[in-house]
Amino acid sequence: MKSNQNLFRVFLLITDFILINFATKLAFLTRFQGMEYYEDAYLSLFLIFNLAWLGASLVNNVYNTDKLFDIREYASKLFYILFVQAFVVFLYIVSVKAQYLSRLYLLHAYLVTLGFLLGFRFIMHIIYQYYNSVTYSIRKIIIVGPGESADQMYEFFESKGTNVYRFLDEVVLDEKNPEAGQAAIAERIEELKRFCLSEGINEIYFSLPVTFAEIIEEMDNFADDNFIYFRIVTELRVLNQRKLNVSFFNQVMILSLRKEPLRNLGNQMLKRTFDVAFSALVLTTIFPMLYLIIGTLIKMESKGPVFFRQLRTGREGKDFLCYKFRTMRPSNDADNKQATKGDMRITRVGAFLRKTSLDEIPQFINVFLGHMSVVGPRPHMLKHTAEYSKIIDKYLFRHFITPGITGHAQINGFRGETEDPELMRKRVEYDSWYIENWSLFLDVKIVFLTVWNVFKGEERAY
Repeated sequence: MKSNQNLFRVFLLITDFILINFATKLAFLTRFQGMEYYEDAYLSLFLIFNLAWLGASLVNNVYNTDKLFDIREYASKLFYILFVQAFVVFLYIVSVKAQYLSRLYLLHAYLVTLGFLLGFRFIMHIIYQYYNSVTYSIRKIIIVGPGESADQMYEFFESKGTNVYRFLDEVVLDEKNPEAGQAAIAERIEELKRFCLSEGINEIYFSLPVTFAEIIEEMDNFADDNFIYFRIVTELRVLNQRKLNVSFFNQVMILSLRKEPLRNLGNQMLKRTFDVAFSALVLTTIFPMLYLIIGTLIKMESKGPVFFRQLRTGREGKDFLCYKFRTMRPSNDADNKQATKGDMRITRVGAFLRKTSLDEIPQFINVFLGHMSVVGPRPHMLKHTAEYSKIIDKYLFRHFITPGITGHAQINGFRGETEDPELMRKRVEYDSWYIENWSLFLDVKIVFLTVWNVFKGEERAY
C-alpha cells in the first residue's frame, strides 16, 4: 500500500507539471497568437512558474498526504498554492523589472491552470471511487478470532459490499490458562485452511493474541504458499486512530504512539541553523532601526524600560527570560494578569505594537541565544503553565521542544488571551500536531502565513 501511494504521488506530481506547462503554453498562444518573438522573453517566466509551483506544493504537503484523491482537500490547498506561486512570480517581475510581461497573460495562465488541475483531480477522484467500489466487491476476506477490533473490521468490510467471513469468533480465551485456548484453536487450523482454499479467500485478518506464535507462523506460511495476504489485527485500544511508528532495538520491536521528527539530531541541527540564520538577519538589519524608533515612542509615552522581561516556560519545563517591547504601563500584576481586550494598562503605542505583533521582535534575541525558536509552541507565563497542566491533557507535551515566536496554533487563530480552557485545548492540539509533523518547509510556511496575517489583521491581536 505504501509503495502504491508513493507511485501515485510521483504520477500526480508529473501529471500536474505537464498540465501546468500545457496551460501556460495554451494561455501564451491565445494571448500572443502570431507573435513568436515574445516566446524567448517568456522562457524565464515559465521556469519561475514551475519552480514556484514545486516549492509551494512541497511546503503545503499537497503530495504527502493519505488523501491523495480527496477533491475537497486538494481544492483548498490548490488556491493557497497558486497564491504563493503568484507572490513568487510577482517578486520575480519586480526584481528583474520585467514590466513588459503581460498581466492579462498571467490572468489567463492562472485561470487555465486552475481549470486543468481541478478538472484532472476531479476525474481522478471519480476513477478512484469507482476503483475502490470494484476492488471491495471482488475481495474475499476472512477474519479469524474474536474481539472488538475483529467486529469493527467485519462491519467495515460488510458495509463496502465485500465478501467477508468470520472464523473462531465464538472463542472465549482464558487469560489464566492461555495454553488450553491455544491447543483448542490449533485443532481447527486445518479446517480454516480448507475453508480458505474452497472459498478462494484473498486475505486473512488474524485477530488472535500475538502470543500464539506457532499458529501465526503456520498460517503465515500457508498464506504465502497459496498467494493469500496475511494480516495481524491488534487489540491495543489505546492505539486507536494513532499513527504508529515502528523501530527496532536489536530484534525487539518498539512502537511509538507519535512521530518525533525533532528527536533526530540532523533535524535538530537543521532547525537550529535556520533559527540562528533567521534571527541574525533580523537582529543585524531591521532590529536596530526598530529599536530606535519604537524605543523612543515607548519612552515618550510612559515611564519605564523599553524592554519588558518576563519568566516563561521553555523547553522541558525550564524557565527563561522572554523579551518583548513594553506595551503596558509598569504594574505589579504583570506576571499574574494576562492582557485582555480593552485592557487599560496597554498604552497607545503598545496597542499598535500588539496589533502588528511588533512587540515580539526582541524575542529574536531569545532565538539567537537558544531560549526560543522562530517557530514553535508559544511560551506561556509560569502561572498559566501551573494552572493548565492540571486541567488540560497533554498540555506539558508542547514543552518537549523549544518554544517559538510564532507557531501552528497562532496562524490558525489561537493567539492572545487564553483564559478560556477550551481555547487553550485547541492551542495545545495545534501545537501537538506541529511537534509530530515538523519539517523545515512547515516552518517556512508558518513564517510566511504569520507575516500575511499581520498585514491582513487578526481579530485576537490585542
